Amino acid sequence: MKLIVAVDENWGIGVKGGLLAHLPGDLKYFKEKTQGKVVIMGQNTLISFPKSRPLPNRVNIVLSNDLSFNVEGAIMARSLDEVRQIASNYNTDDVFVIGGASVYRQMLDDCDTAFITKIHKSFDADVFFPNLDENDKWHLSNVGESGEDEGIKYTFTTYSKK
Repeated sequence: MKLIVAVDENWGIGVKGGLLAHLPGDLKYFKEKTQGKVVIMGQNTLISFPKSRPLPNRVNIVLSNDLSFNVEGAIMARSLDEVRQIASNYNTDDVFVIGGASVYRQMLDDCDTAFITKIHKSFDADVFFPNLDENDKWHLSNVGESGEDEGIKYTFTTYSKK
């Protein structure tokens, strides 16, 4: 299983239920990585999408313990065990955890690869991703291309579990 996230210099990932910044290059990268794959997310992440709709051309697994929350076009899971059971039906290389903060924290140990877009700026974030540079179970395995949108620079990196 893999995960994909954009983080600022303090490993912040969001503010007030949304992204830190609108970075078209990062959104394109996200789409390229996850298109045709399986994405796992929490209820709040789904709600943050345009019209609160599942991502097109992907299998969307949504974790929510609210039994009344159901979304057409998504597979609902009511526990982490259920998420793992559903995900086990797919090739592990095709499964991506995409947020939010709680789902990332709870599923980090299930993942072997982390695609981290490092934004070279600090934001007033209110949710954070665990700092993999300080985690002895992970190492930076690749520094890829860099980009810039609206004056905000970023670099695509890959971390691998040791």
